[in-house]
Amino acid sequence: MEPPCGTSRTKLAEAGPISGHCCERKDTMTPRIPLTPFATRVRQAGDVLRRHRIDTVQINVGKRCNQACLHCHVDAGPQRTEMMAAQTMALALELAQAAGAQTVDITGGAPELHPGFRALVTQARQQGLQVLDRCNLTVLGEPGQEDLAAFLAAQRVEVIASLPCYLEDNVEQQRGRGVYRTSIAALQQLNALGYGCDGSGLTLHLVYNPVGSHLPPPQAQLEAEYKRELASRFGIHFTHLYTITNMPIARFAHSLRREGTFDAYMHLLVEAFNPATLAQVMCRSLISIAWDGYVYDCDFNQMLALHMGDGSPLRLGTVPVEMLLRQIQEQAIVVGQHCYGCTAGAGSSCGGALASE
Repeated sequence: MEPPCGTSRTKLAEAGPISGHCCERKDTMTPRIPLTPFATRVRQAGDVLRRHRIDTVQINVGKRCNQACLHCHVDAGPQRTEMMAAQTMALALELAQAAGAQTVDITGGAPELHPGFRALVTQARQQGLQVLDRCNLTVLGEPGQEDLAAFLAAQRVEVIASLPCYLEDNVEQQRGRGVYRTSIAALQQLNALGYGCDGSGLTLHLVYNPVGSHLPPPQAQLEAEYKRELASRFGIHFTHLYTITNMPIARFAHSLRREGTFDAYMHLLVEAFNPATLAQVMCRSLISIAWDGYVYDCDFNQMLALHMGDGSPLRLGTVPVEMLLRQIQEQAIVVGQHCYGCTAGAGSSCGGALASE
């Protein structure tokens, strides 16, 4: 039996010695202990990362959020002002249509706080696109958002909600005081509308991030624990659980450096590299659009400013959408050491684990 909320069998303590002085570095992702470059490991596995198609266009509408979580790779928070312009939103939907994508994945920050969020959802649905909303749950309790859950249900939006544990202490350690009870109330509100309930057609997935420096446990096992505990404690039901590895970037990387464990965490990810995950990594079928219109291979590359484009970053509005799409399709996928976070253990993507353990 795993400890509550998924302390993985692969722990940080097993990752080897720490090199020291990690917390002094402010802007580098390269550990002092030499690690095999991710691109080299991919080649050694006999693979080459190429974009096969574009099934999903992920749109990050901005960094404003009503929370400031410790693991947040976006560095989102209440004081952030970056917001996607309406014209950029329209171009993102035009790109999705031109690419033949089936899904628009809306994220932030808390995307629902963007003034244009509901118009973006409505327009995407009118175009026949499936819409995913990356929801932190507590936003449903924000002033002015009283009808948000009903709007999502009316638009048949698939909700992907963050809940890093089914226990209160663990959630509030990562996300702050009072978040757990507000999140539970939001889940109950969604359930009352049919979300996560059999036969409703309203999908509600939960997202687990480790509370600490370890890999997620097996996704199916943890999902069973979540379903049992949330149903017995609160009568809550949901569709599936996604386990997502904490990426060694932004706020989580800063935390690791402060603790002097950045090198050890990187070694944990490298030693757990699983070539079986490569076929399913999200960058093969997804592109990520930042609030300012720049196009990236994934949300993590976006946060590291690893632009897609050979010499000149690609951006919505600089050329016609059809030309931009051809440029995107010609580009190699940009990788870095953080990509080990997507390929460690069972793997990690916006849709959870990539391989069975």
